[in-house]
Amino acid sequence: MSAIDHRTHRCHSPAQSARQLYVALVTETYPPEINGVANTLSQLANGLERRGHRVGLVRPRQPADRPQAQHTPAGSQAAEPCELLVGGLPLPGYRGLRFGLPAWKRLRQLWQDNRPDAVYIATEGPLGHAALRVAERLEIPALTGFHTQFQQYCSHYGVGLLMRPIAHLLRRFHNRSQATLVPTRSLQRDLSRDGFRNLHVLSRGVDTGRFSPAHRSRALRRSWGCDDQTLVALYVGRIAAEKNVALAIEAFGRIHHAQPNSRCVLVGDGPELAQLRQHHPGHVYTGAKIGHELAVHYASADLFIFPSLTETFGNVLTEALASGIAPIAFDYAAASEHLHDGVNGYSVPMADCAAFLRCAEQAAEDRERLSDLGRAARQTAESLSWERVIADLEDRLFSVIDCAGKRGERHEPIPATAE
Repeated sequence: MSAIDHRTHRCHSPAQSARQLYVALVTETYPPEINGVANTLSQLANGLERRGHRVGLVRPRQPADRPQAQHTPAGSQAAEPCELLVGGLPLPGYRGLRFGLPAWKRLRQLWQDNRPDAVYIATEGPLGHAALRVAERLEIPALTGFHTQFQQYCSHYGVGLLMRPIAHLLRRFHNRSQATLVPTRSLQRDLSRDGFRNLHVLSRGVDTGRFSPAHRSRALRRSWGCDDQTLVALYVGRIAAEKNVALAIEAFGRIHHAQPNSRCVLVGDGPELAQLRQHHPGHVYTGAKIGHELAVHYASADLFIFPSLTETFGNVLTEALASGIAPIAFDYAAASEHLHDGVNGYSVPMADCAAFLRCAEQAAEDRERLSDLGRAARQTAESLSWERVIADLEDRLFSVIDCAGKRGERHEPIPATAE
């Protein structure tokens, strides 16, 4: 099944592929920042540019930016700047990340002078709200992306009472757009039940050239104190409460009990890293990794531990599949789409921590089966093409733009994708 169901009614013509679009992408995170949202948006922007479209990036200024930084699409001769950098403030608890300030006037001037065909707003911070307001005023079709379950973070930071108000704000924000893109069918169902409208599934791909079992490194394993027989259990992600890292640590303990010749490796950074180093000094802590170095870390492990309960998708799961290592994950988000229990990994009922720990023990006790699951994991990933996702995004953009033009109404929703 494609990322978006093409049986759904379309308003655009068959000649759409010859049209070049100018799409404004508004986000409060983007590479070189390290997180799944930034990675996804980079893939989407670069993919649209490869297909001949122009992407105008609007984001907060990052510390490494030069004063006159510009973003020009590959092969483009565009005369005007294609990147607008706005002011921002540090995001509490997320070192290196910033949320963008509203910048209404700059956005209005930019889009009046160089009107986009559509605006894609990926984050719901002050910059995202300003962009949606300006798009409404200028009658530019707007799509939003539901990339982060902020409402689910509240209970992990002692502000559980804010969960419902934040969910209400998110619902109001996304329901003002012509379409909200979500990465999985399960999230589409959950948000629809919560009153979100105009929801459409846009899945995620994985770079199977970058993430591959071919990158397995004996030298890296030796640096971890491991030989070929050592079972390496891997965690990749932000080391923070909302990622349920405590369950990963407990799973590591069960694995070591079942298989003493094992090693637990955590790749990532976050507010709980220092405490983990202090209380669990026997594990390997590598810090954050990107690019080829990250791919080598994946491929050099044997089992992937993914305990998070707050993902919208979870790119790390498909990266692990592509790297040929079997994951243990809860049955939602990316796992509900791509992980098949006992076939390419271990799928655990949602929030069943006891079952998660049992799977960790079982995996540690049967290395031969773990290798078989890893090979099947790689086969699963080989069907997850970013190019297919980009084609579906292009299709959705044309649909929103053409339907908005033909109906002549600013916020009439287009038909939701069929289940």
